[in-house]
Amino acid sequence: MFFDRKRELEKLLKFTSAEPNLITFVYGPINSGKTTLIAEFIERLPGDYVTFYINLRGRFINSYEDFMKVLFSVRDGSLKALLAELLKSGLAYEGIPVPENVFRKLLEDEKEDPFLFLENYLRDLVKKGRKPILILDELQVIGDLKLDGPLIYRLFNFFVRLTKETHLSHVFLVTSDSLFIEKVYSEAMLQGRAEYFLVDDFDRQTAVEFLRKLGLNAEEAELVWNYFGGKPVYLVEAPKHRDELKEWCERTLRLRVQSINALISGRKGLVNLLKEFVEKDSIPFDGRVSKALMGLVKANVLFVDPLNGVVRPQGRLELLAIRRVLGK
Repeated sequence: MFFDRKRELEKLLKFTSAEPNLITFVYGPINSGKTTLIAEFIERLPGDYVTFYINLRGRFINSYEDFMKVLFSVRDGSLKALLAELLKSGLAYEGIPVPENVFRKLLEDEKEDPFLFLENYLRDLVKKGRKPILILDELQVIGDLKLDGPLIYRLFNFFVRLTKETHLSHVFLVTSDSLFIEKVYSEAMLQGRAEYFLVDDFDRQTAVEFLRKLGLNAEEAELVWNYFGGKPVYLVEAPKHRDELKEWCERTLRLRVQSINALISGRKGLVNLLKEFVEKDSIPFDGRVSKALMGLVKANVLFVDPLNGVVRPQGRLELLAIRRVLGK
């Protein structure tokens, strides 16, 4: 369910109104509404844009062929016909549409370069007066891709070519794993070639306004805020539990306490890091990534915000759970 995000929408639309120049990492804590925002952004784009939206969530990617199957969508018809259809609709979900014979050639012929093909594909769209946008959602899915090392870096070099070098297409990469972004940012030498765009949980005023719009009274809205902060996924669920709101809030917190307890049991490094949040809502992030930090981020307990240089719990629920686990 989309609500507000006027500032974020205006900024994204402003990005795309200018010539493509930088890769944009759209990042934020889990369930902060990134995908919902992107869907609304696509809906509001003018008619001269062509958007390729690829959501990697739930996709099994363990090889080069797997990745190509995600990047491209095999369709019936000639390449010319598919391009004509794309020009008419302006939107392609789940991959760049290509005929099967073209896809097989890209995959099996060593002389063929899929990235060069895609560049020419986008160039054809630009020549026809369209403005391409490439969006990869849930980017962290390829973070642990066990392939020949250069593939991920070649992919990002291709994104740099599409934006900073040829200015052919805007590229938005959406993820909740900012540590993966940091790793790629440094190792793929993206300094001056990429920027961060934070999609955070709602602030208190927006969250309460949203809850009131969903039918909760002021006291109920305050209760939900105290447990979940501005995490949209919980705000949307709250009205379903209105007849037992306090019990639902407590039950959800208790489950989070149990999961964190199980995670940190016998792991001193994790416990010591979480102790930092007994008295603080956030701690500084200096760019160093310990095993403890990596583990707690991967488990969706902590969130690293490189743009603002802080580490904090993924949401208010996690903050409360951490403090309850540690007896505070």
